[in-house]
Amino acid sequence: MEAVNQYLFKLIFKFNHQNFLLDDFAVLLAKYLPYFFVFGFLVFAFSNKDWRLRVLIFADAAIAIILSRGIITEFIRFFYHHLRPFEVLNFTPLVAESGYSFPSGHAAWFFALAMIIFYFSRKLGWWYLAFAACNSLARIFVGVHWPLDVLGGAIVGIVSAVLVHGILEPHLQKIWQPATEEKKI
Repeated sequence: MEAVNQYLFKLIFKFNHQNFLLDDFAVLLAKYLPYFFVFGFLVFAFSNKDWRLRVLIFADAAIAIILSRGIITEFIRFFYHHLRPFEVLNFTPLVAESGYSFPSGHAAWFFALAMIIFYFSRKLGWWYLAFAACNSLARIFVGVHWPLDVLGGAIVGIVSAVLVHGILEPHLQKIWQPATEEKKI
């Protein structure tokens, strides 16, 4: 499995330092796209007129992110110490990063957020899943993650979001139901 991981990494990383515009674009996606990602989510969550829906979207996302990035990812990293590509292959990455690499915290964070958005808006959710994939691919390109790191992070994020939404939805429907019944009158 490690050979496949290194092969896939080298397949993506070989384009690094070939074109300064491509390098800069990868740094933008790997390092700065997350800020736009979060800002866009906040606009989406708080643009709804119904305060109950705003709270529901925000709570769903916050709990999924805390579970995926703050708990599961850190739990795995505590027991499984996987070095980053630049530490194994001895090169300087395009962005600074430290700590263990598996699973990718960025992928866990952003795939959890994208999946929650997907539950509330399919169209925007597909865009966010694509942006999460772009961020993950860019983090491989800049040399801070292996392909299996981002795959592991994506799985952690998606599973966390599905689990949290599945647990919260029946309870949140009880809160949401009276508001929709009031509108019918």
